[in-house]
Amino acid sequence: MARSVTIILNHDLGVAEASRRMRAGFDRIKQSLSGGMMFRFDETWASDAKLSFTAKGLGQTITGVVDVFPQHVRIEATLPSILASLAEIIAGRVEKEGQILLEKK
Repeated sequence: MARSVTIILNHDLGVAEASRRMRAGFDRIKQSLSGGMMFRFDETWASDAKLSFTAKGLGQTITGVVDVFPQHVRIEATLPSILASLAEIIAGRVEKEGQILLEKK
């Protein structure tokens, strides 16, 4: 059974800078996962602050939305049943990497 995961990442960067960093971070994820031809990504930036994506690979499809707000980023993803059992691990990794990405430097 598919499972939805929501991750909230707090920041104090403002929408423009947080969006820029999220876009750069998403591009790095795409390159690392699609470089080995494991996943194919489709993405649509509905605005500078809203990304919808689909990742397909290994017979699985992950869908999600990234919304950038003035003080936080919300990432919502739906994991297919085969990955649902790893939801906490995946969410923890995304949260850790996301916080590093949004740290004020």
